[in-house]
Amino acid sequence: MKGRRFIADLAARGRYHFTTEEVVRSLGLSVLAARAVLRRLAAKGEIATPYRGFHVIVPPEYRALNCLPPEQFVPQLMEHLREDYYVGLLSAAQHHGAAHQRPQVFQVMTTKNRPDIDCGQVHVVFVARRNAKKVPTASFNTPRGTMRVSTPEATALDLVQYVGHCGGIENAATVLAELAESIDPEQLARLAAVLVALPIAQRLGYLLEKVGAGDRTEPLAKLAAKRASHVTPLIPGRTMRGAPRDRRWRVAVNAKVEPEL
Repeated sequence: MKGRRFIADLAARGRYHFTTEEVVRSLGLSVLAARAVLRRLAAKGEIATPYRGFHVIVPPEYRALNCLPPEQFVPQLMEHLREDYYVGLLSAAQHHGAAHQRPQVFQVMTTKNRPDIDCGQVHVVFVARRNAKKVPTASFNTPRGTMRVSTPEATALDLVQYVGHCGGIENAATVLAELAESIDPEQLARLAAVLVALPIAQRLGYLLEKVGAGDRTEPLAKLAAKRASHVTPLIPGRTMRGAPRDRRWRVAVNAKVEPEL
């Protein structure tokens, strides 16, 4: 009963996350006794534990998930861990309106490697990006607060740099086709100059033109023309032998790209 009152009081204040230590302090229990209370609440589906020592309240509308949706606890978890983060890749693209390929996991960029989270039906994948602190973000409201999401321009660059996390080059191109209308061309070029290696900008420019978004590439093309001295493969690690060259972007097109437009 004490445990149920504790989570009811939290929920009444609009807070849906808490730690084991808070249960210990609030209920005056030992750690072992607090864990027993938490196990009982979890067995009834009233709470879930996406991270050791960090728990979320699961209201009736999310019982089928056996967890809160990720956007409703990931920002709070990262604050608890005191780690920089942003929602990125396909998950960010979805928030910017590119929802053609709905991601099966919630993708979060962090400054270091971190184990993925499986909480009921919710799956969170962490991708390490050393300079994640420098990536510009936009703030999105959630029912539990706000979360940081990479801007459309940063998302586009990430989709190319981390294409292996995006279902491959064709899927990335499909998402870029929908994301393109949200991209500011000047901001894209400025960001590409400081955030990624030049081959990423070259590949992104080629893909944007491929999906009919050439009107978003002019400043990026000027950057590539000024700095690109070598041909880069569209798919890194794959041979460029016999691959046709795109002269504007200095890209060896060593893969056939047929996005779903």
